[in-house]
Amino acid sequence: MSEHGGAVDGPQRIPRSRIADYAEMTMSPTARKAQAPSGEHDVEDGRPDEQPPVHIQESDREDAGAETRRREFAALLGDFRRTPVLVPLGDGPGPEGERGLLTEDLSGVRFILAFSDEQALARYAIARGEAAREWSYQTILGARLLDVAVPAAGVPCGVALDCADGEAGMVFPPVRGIVPDEVAVDFGSGTGDAA
Repeated sequence: MSEHGGAVDGPQRIPRSRIADYAEMTMSPTARKAQAPSGEHDVEDGRPDEQPPVHIQESDREDAGAETRRREFAALLGDFRRTPVLVPLGDGPGPEGERGLLTEDLSGVRFILAFSDEQALARYAIARGEAAREWSYQTILGARLLDVAVPAAGVPCGVALDCADGEAGMVFPPVRGIVPDEVAVDFGSGTGDAA
């Protein structure tokens, strides 16, 4: 029966859980295709030529959107790696007794704070209520931050770029493809890599 009491034409569709969609997002496209039922074996109503359910077609659109976002992020990451950024010096000691880089800890992950220019650093100082103090900083290539400074932290560590700028800022978390594998928090998780 339909919502209005009439008869339903054809088989009823059971609403698909969003959890199933999230689970599919974590699978590779190859694994997703292997798991998807083919027309030959999808005999819900006995017709082998039945069109795939709507949720599979929507999933394909989501896959295209996710792939676009991955490419955009890869381009941003490449730009960051090639760009010198300003990294304020913190109060704590760094390697070899010198002042360390300014960091903030968030949910068990340390982030090195980096800024694209002096104006972005000034916005951060104002947001902290410390605009009057002098901010010492180093200019460091983004690749050097990710490849050298992050592993030197000794704890899960990423980089936060222009953190006072809201959505205009960027976070580079400590995951594979961004930081070296040996310090990535997801190294060896579910992909057959050795831990």
